[in-house]
Amino acid sequence: MNKDNLHRYLFESADVRGQIVQLEESYQAILAAHEYPTVIQSLLGQLMSATSLLTSTLKFQGDISVQLQGDGPVSLAVINGDVQQQLRGVARFEGPLGESDDLQQLFGKGHMVITLTPNKGERYQGVVALDKPTLSQCLEAYFSQSEQLPTKIWLFSNGQQAAGMLLQILPSEAKHNEAFEHLSVLTDTIKADELYALDAQTVLNRLYHEEDLRLFDPVSVSFSCRCSKERSAQAIRSVSKAEIDDIIKEQGKIEMGCEYCNTQYSFDSIDVEAIFSNQQYTENKQ
Repeated sequence: MNKDNLHRYLFESADVRGQIVQLEESYQAILAAHEYPTVIQSLLGQLMSATSLLTSTLKFQGDISVQLQGDGPVSLAVINGDVQQQLRGVARFEGPLGESDDLQQLFGKGHMVITLTPNKGERYQGVVALDKPTLSQCLEAYFSQSEQLPTKIWLFSNGQQAAGMLLQILPSEAKHNEAFEHLSVLTDTIKADELYALDAQTVLNRLYHEEDLRLFDPVSVSFSCRCSKERSAQAIRSVSKAEIDDIIKEQGKIEMGCEYCNTQYSFDSIDVEAIFSNQQYTENKQ
């Protein structure tokens, strides 16, 4: 089965919606460009699953960024995505990390920033403290604080596969109710191995076999980096030509790398002259 899909579903008589995401190739693509320790691999898998789930809740065309940052051994972990479920991400860390995945041990004093950027309209940003041990708990706090929607989130990752589930009361019914609590208890029985090995339909049938549930068509999730040689050229063009010329004289070329996919772009003196003379620049990666 294709593991890189997000499925939305709706409980017909409970005013509750749900989502399930299962990732493999897209998750491996994010890890492939870097040599991350096991704990970072797991963190990025959970963060990728979470961003996919959150992206599916957007009511507009645009982008979302879920960023964790702090003063601990891990200074940054971020996943960016859009409504087409195209995701990319990266983490920064220093020193040995150990095996604990407790967020406070990894990030120290930190916070989570969720940025919503519509193609049209103003950007919205929500911030919550990383004061709970798991990403799921911090995200639930975000929904309680920023959206005021009762929400439950389950996240799993093992370095090879990642998965997640979300339950949320519909905005028109934004209050705790017995149905939501009942469905949360059922979903709490899910095991990581089930999400890794079974297709979404089978998982949902096992969890909610007595519930009236409508399952929507899946949406494919993919890794997509937006870097290009043209974008790198635009970055060079934003610096004074005199400064760029000095770098060329000293180093013979300018090297620029993408932090997300680790692609390297190289520009020599001829390239620089073309950039500053506003000539068309190739999009071919080198």
